[in-house]
Amino acid sequence: MLALTAVLFATGCGGGQHGGDGAPAPPAATASATGGPTASPALDAPRPAGSGTPAATGMAGIDLLFLSMMAGHTEQTLQIARLVHDRLADPDLRTLIAAIEVTEADELATARGWLAQAGRSARADEHAGHGTGPDQLARLRDAPAGEVDRVLVEVLGAHQKGAADLARAHLAAGTDERVRDLARRIEQSRTAQVAMLAAHPAAA
Repeated sequence: MLALTAVLFATGCGGGQHGGDGAPAPPAATASATGGPTASPALDAPRPAGSGTPAATGMAGIDLLFLSMMAGHTEQTLQIARLVHDRLADPDLRTLIAAIEVTEADELATARGWLAQAGRSARADEHAGHGTGPDQLARLRDAPAGEVDRVLVEVLGAHQKGAADLARAHLAAGTDERVRDLARRIEQSRTAQVAMLAAHPAAA
């Protein structure tokens, strides 16, 4: 158990920094042939908790730890999205942010639902020291109009890589197939988003 926990914390929530909030299967953003994001069906997005989702009985501590850490990471993703509302110049980035908000709100509801059924809640201390730090959030909040797209690409790219790394670690360490399936979907969608952001002109 301790070894498995170490795997999750070693890959962590990404950026190696410190760090921000919860619906039917949504669209996920993927890269288009030209390198810009397009809205497409979600990568088998998880069903909302309480709507045909099996009860979170028998989940091991490592699975609940992943859900708690991912919930904290997802809350911060939604904070990042709020910081750029109505400020992005590129329509493809606006489409990406809209898709992320819907998809990750659904994933957050699923994780919180399973945690509640197991008598747990998403604990801030289990996400502390991971994710996007306050300095990066401040960069995004304070970016001048002409720099918002570039800063978002940098900050969100690192943040979503952290989510993909955390999900990938759980695929190796997790025991509950429901949680591992959620981790698989997260790993696939975040990896696609990271690739798209890296190819975006603002990343140059």
